[in-house]
Amino acid sequence: MSSTTTPDNGTPAWGTRRGPTVPYIPGLDGLRALAVIAVIVYHADSRWLGGGFLGVEVFFVISGYLITLLLVAERERTGTVTLPNFWMRRARRLLPALWLLLVLLVVYCAFFDRPRLGMLRGDSIAGFLYGSNWFQVWSGSSYTSSFAFAPLRHLWSLAVEEQFYIVWPVVMFVLLRRLRRSTLPMLALWFTMAAAAIGIVSAFMYRSGPVGTFAATPGQYMTLLGHRVLRTDFLYLGTFSRATGLLLGAALAMVWRPWALVRRGVRNGTAVYDTLGALALVALGWMCWTFRDVVRGDTEHAYDLLYRGGLLLVGVASVVAILAVTKPRSVLGRYVIGNPLFVWIGTRSYGLYLYHWPIFQLYRKTAGTPLEPKEFVGLMVITLAVTELSYRFFEYPIRTGAYAGAWQRWRNPPTAAARDRKRKITAAAMLASVVPLFAVVSMATAKVVPDDITANLDDNENAVVTIPTIGPRPTLPAGQTTVPMPTTSPPKIIDVLAVGDSVMLGSAKKLAAKGFVVDAAKNRQPLDALQIFNYYRSTHELGNTVIIHLGTNGTTKPAIFDRLMKPLAQVKKVIVLTIRVPTREYEKINNDIIYALPNKYGNVTVLDWYTLSKDHPEWFSKDKVHPNSEGQDHYVAAIVGAMGQ
Repeated sequence: MSSTTTPDNGTPAWGTRRGPTVPYIPGLDGLRALAVIAVIVYHADSRWLGGGFLGVEVFFVISGYLITLLLVAERERTGTVTLPNFWMRRARRLLPALWLLLVLLVVYCAFFDRPRLGMLRGDSIAGFLYGSNWFQVWSGSSYTSSFAFAPLRHLWSLAVEEQFYIVWPVVMFVLLRRLRRSTLPMLALWFTMAAAAIGIVSAFMYRSGPVGTFAATPGQYMTLLGHRVLRTDFLYLGTFSRATGLLLGAALAMVWRPWALVRRGVRNGTAVYDTLGALALVALGWMCWTFRDVVRGDTEHAYDLLYRGGLLLVGVASVVAILAVTKPRSVLGRYVIGNPLFVWIGTRSYGLYLYHWPIFQLYRKTAGTPLEPKEFVGLMVITLAVTELSYRFFEYPIRTGAYAGAWQRWRNPPTAAARDRKRKITAAAMLASVVPLFAVVSMATAKVVPDDITANLDDNENAVVTIPTIGPRPTLPAGQTTVPMPTTSPPKIIDVLAVGDSVMLGSAKKLAAKGFVVDAAKNRQPLDALQIFNYYRSTHELGNTVIIHLGTNGTTKPAIFDRLMKPLAQVKKVIVLTIRVPTREYEKINNDIIYALPNKYGNVTVLDWYTLSKDHPEWFSKDKVHPNSEGQDHYVAAIVGAMGQ
């Protein structure tokens, strides 16, 4: 399309060089501030704001809007979109802080936490290449894992945005070359339809129900390039599925451009737009609060709200909020959320997001451990200081080219004294470069050493038994409903069968030494045990005692325990342990269900592990959930005592 295209509706033509530049909009920084505050609070303790992770979706919508706005403005102003210039601006905006973070983190671990270096390698490479989201999908890792050291796992969202920054300008370059300005509303409609289609496809790809191992919940997995991955990981972290917010923001940019609004005299109705924007912010706040049910980990419908329209609703509310705060003369945008404090936070939101999570992680060592209020305040002071230093002396000068003059003077020192100073500084810089070089080499050659919790669980894997893989049910003669048991040898009765999750797994060796048969596994949900109990009932191997310790990994329901008790009806004594998960709201929910079991089943005895252990933090590892060696001894002794031995 020629740069002399006829103007549409009296506005300047494409490429007249009288077109607009995108003005600074303080309300957008205010939105950024609210989004990053929500994310930070959620990362500190998910119980404070269980849906705070939705702030990431707000960031996506803002990014889609601003990036598209910049591209349209450049097309309108110059007649084209210069892709290399766009990518260079994005690189200068994003790369310096990221690379600084990676260097600082690797150096810290190399000198003060060397066992972590090997675990850091994969995340560091993925973060450097802006592929963290797909690395996490492929490896099955999650930065919310309860006992993972994951200081870079938050980079998944930055990876999604960077991938968008690479692809989207090319898409817009092609579209804007072929379209007139008058067709932009139609393009907005297509973007909106695409966002809705992605939301619908995601809803169909999602599978409701508990999420466990592949053997227990095969429907929760899918194949990606021949590799088995979790559906929820793919949907939450994948670039395609998270493009909804980016597309909605892009659609808004097609029809809601600040300079076009001024040209058309869109100045009235400010109160209406401000009211809509305020309602959108209230809706976002309400969703951040109600979406706490997602992180509770409800074993039946944990993520239904999120993947069946929730993310799309967050995107729509974000669009309405952006529409309001970017309207000329918006009170909401200029004075309410565009206040100086929020603007300050918003302009530094990238650094705050980038630095807060590694700082939290280096302090608490594990991702799922919540921070105490005083710990949160102290760590935020550190985060704010690091962010400000990075912004003032590194990010902003590089972005604005402020160091260009200093670089020229450095290259051509005007005096002999300046040349001598250059030689000394160069020598010092070369000497200092040895430190990050040493750190990087150390990380590249480091062995992957699991943390204490993971190492203990792995060490106990050999002490557990698992039921055989159950194949297709055999065809039975007419009228026969059960498979007859072999009569060649009598079944071996299991005196004490202990079934549990990773908490029990950590004590498997010590339980086995007491003569228990232990079937425990990481991430096990209560419903996963039904297959185990049905199997042993069918083989007539169940003895007089069954130990159950389940419920650590998510919210359960009375009906699930009712299902577990059916195959155990003939067992004389069923001992059910309460759970201790101080980091999760469902601790009380699940324990109340367990406390009620003896009233429904005469063969059930409750072993109150929660009450026994709550005043003994010295019994637990750093995640406050899994017993350490001392705690394991008390754990086993409590079970033995409950059996009357």
